[in-house]
Amino acid sequence: MRSTRRKIYARRGKLAATAGAGALLAGLLVGTLGTSTAQADPPAPPSAGEAETMLAGLTEEAEGSSDGYDRDKFSHWIDQGDNCNTREAVLKRDGTDVETGNDCYPTSGSWNSVYDDESVSDPSDLDIDHVVPLAEAWRSGASDWTQDRRESFANDLDTAQLLAVTASTNRSKGDSDPADWLPPSDGYHCEYARIWVWVKDTYSLTVDSAEKTALTEALGTC
Repeated sequence: MRSTRRKIYARRGKLAATAGAGALLAGLLVGTLGTSTAQADPPAPPSAGEAETMLAGLTEEAEGSSDGYDRDKFSHWIDQGDNCNTREAVLKRDGTDVETGNDCYPTSGSWNSVYDDESVSDPSDLDIDHVVPLAEAWRSGASDWTQDRRESFANDLDTAQLLAVTASTNRSKGDSDPADWLPPSDGYHCEYARIWVWVKDTYSLTVDSAEKTALTEALGTC
């Protein structure tokens, strides 16, 4: 009887050791291979009607000077927790089946660039675009902001100000406003205008006449 019990206990010990080793191996694999992240979407912009009301309420005046502008006055990318900076947080949010290493940099996943409807699998081919460019914000009122407010603007995850898009479209845009540049994908003009107006309204930035006309036309496509 004692011999039988010893065999049962020994068998249980082996099973427990095997389970423990499996859990340890799983933990090591997670640390080595990274973690999967649930896909989310950028915050939804206001409707076209709401955006039209916001646009009507913005102060219209000629664009200010770029004197004194420097991207370093809009500190980015800042820490967003979980070892992620703002760029990495947007890549995780905007991608599909994104996996990251412990440093939060994506090791796999795919992204759809809404500006040109291109599919991307290499995160190094993506830029994080400020829908309202930093220099545009500077000329529209941000030159008078505190450093903290400019940092909040440059790392804003509460509006759809930040989008993961192909580097080529982001660089073709530069610091242009909608009077001079709209996304190559015509089907995105409505949402782009809604986001642009949303951001300008949130931060009480001004619009110039040509910019307002272009935004009105883009909202008319919704």
